[in-house]
Amino acid sequence: MDRLFIEAKPVIQQLKNAGYEAYYVGGAVRDYLLKREIHDIDIATSATPLEIKSVFPTTVDVGIEHGTILVIYEKKGYEITTFRAETKYIDFRRPEDVMFIRSLKEDLQRRDFTINAMAMDEEGNIIDPFNGQEDIKKKCIKTVGSPTERFGEDALRLMRAVRFVSQLGFKLDMGTEEALIEQAPLLQYIAIERILMEMEKLLTGKYVKQALKIARKTQLHEYWPAIFKQDHVIDQIVEMPIEELDNRHLWLLALYLCKTEEPQKQFKKWKMPMKEIKKLLRALTFLNWRMNSKWTNVQLYRAGKEIAVMVEKLVQVLQYEKPQSIEAIIDKKFAEFPITDRSHLAITGTDILEWTEQTPGPWVSQLLNQLEEEILNKNLPNEREMIRRWVKGWENQSRDKCSKH
Repeated sequence: MDRLFIEAKPVIQQLKNAGYEAYYVGGAVRDYLLKREIHDIDIATSATPLEIKSVFPTTVDVGIEHGTILVIYEKKGYEITTFRAETKYIDFRRPEDVMFIRSLKEDLQRRDFTINAMAMDEEGNIIDPFNGQEDIKKKCIKTVGSPTERFGEDALRLMRAVRFVSQLGFKLDMGTEEALIEQAPLLQYIAIERILMEMEKLLTGKYVKQALKIARKTQLHEYWPAIFKQDHVIDQIVEMPIEELDNRHLWLLALYLCKTEEPQKQFKKWKMPMKEIKKLLRALTFLNWRMNSKWTNVQLYRAGKEIAVMVEKLVQVLQYEKPQSIEAIIDKKFAEFPITDRSHLAITGTDILEWTEQTPGPWVSQLLNQLEEEILNKNLPNEREMIRRWVKGWENQSRDKCSKH
């Protein structure tokens, strides 16, 4: 049994000693059976939230209205949720009401897919009323009960289905796939942030090509960020050697292929963090440039190591070549530069102002840009006195130009 289960075993035993049922549930059980790395342990119990709190001295009410209590045991946190049944859903996402129950089977019945509707006791015995183990063997993603009902209850499950394809390499059960096609429009009722969260997980999956093909086939991509909405974007991506790319590379690749005129507007609409938006837009600028030109020292410096690596990988992929490891090559190139950041200059903007006795303004930054280029092109050593002379020479030239006009 995995170390995390063993560490959580005393928590289950305490609940059982108090007269309640308790089991490991959900993704941890699925990943244990798949021999995948387990990150979090979730526990389900017949104890109500107040009963859970009475068993453990240190708890946090993280979602008590939904039956979830965070129990702190041996300096680790465990989310323990009361067995529950859910009434009708509102907004295609949230149950209108939650009822606490004492039946494990009923609790498992409300879950999305059979592979997630299994439980395990503290001795490692699997409780599997909906044949999740069989579906794991078949490598099949199938809803618990009617797929139409499951997706109608919570439309985010549409994204989760395709995300599991990407992460596990499973196929969709025929009925589940048919319901996905039929109910894809329900995704429009789901908060953009939640779709984006699933999208990020999907794009990091090992079988992302398989997932993108299913999304295209079921038209689920029609409700994705605009850059992935276009059929030709997905059609091209799935033909490319993208296996080594991470989610940021794939966002950039889609952005490049869709040729949208307002990429920033699209990213903002999808509530992507501004820091990520800026990085992707900078990378796009350099990718567009790099597709028609070779790196110069100055352009490589302006891009920075991270973006240069990202761009170089995509250049290879866009040429339908499997991306080779180019980090070492770019590292070597940067190691040869006299400077790799403006802070490495032997002088500052303040020095320039002192030497020229001019008023501060945008010209200082522009002059620093020129200085960086001169140093990177080996026309000027990064030495304070040499730079001072260069600045004085620039100042004299500027005065001569002004006097001529």
